[in-house]
Amino acid sequence: MSRKEIFIRYERCTGCHSCELACAVAHTSDGDLVGAILRGERPQKYLWVENIDEKKVPTVCRQCEDAPCVAVCPTGAMFKLDENTNVCNLQQCIGCWMCALSCPFGAIGRNEGKVVKCDRACLNEEGIPACVRSCPTGALVFMTVEEFEAERRKEAVASLLK
Repeated sequence: MSRKEIFIRYERCTGCHSCELACAVAHTSDGDLVGAILRGERPQKYLWVENIDEKKVPTVCRQCEDAPCVAVCPTGAMFKLDENTNVCNLQQCIGCWMCALSCPFGAIGRNEGKVVKCDRACLNEEGIPACVRSCPTGALVFMTVEEFEAERRKEAVASLLK
């Protein structure tokens, strides 16, 4: 079975930041934003919506098969958890920032001197990430490369027929 990825339909993003909020909430201890804040937690998002030339661009880790961030990490803190996920062991992270410098997508951030990146730890029962579930416009989708390519081909052909 092909691995699923988070794909971005840039033309659909309105910059509502629902994906960022859903990600932060999903990474709280009990999935409750207000409760987390009252308990003193500092909810952290693991993806970013950037404004570039008046366009909104979601930036999320692509979980590369041959991940540059894993290759350059001097302590082994950044590692391949399984065939679909690259993660960081924060106890081993020394905050050198080599992983962020090597990421071609700019999908690695920093919080309190340590790495912040998508860890795919927010999947629901169907295996869909919180950011994808929360996107009201369908700008974020979770599917295989083959499914995404087929969908894009259909959209391209449909636009030619208009």
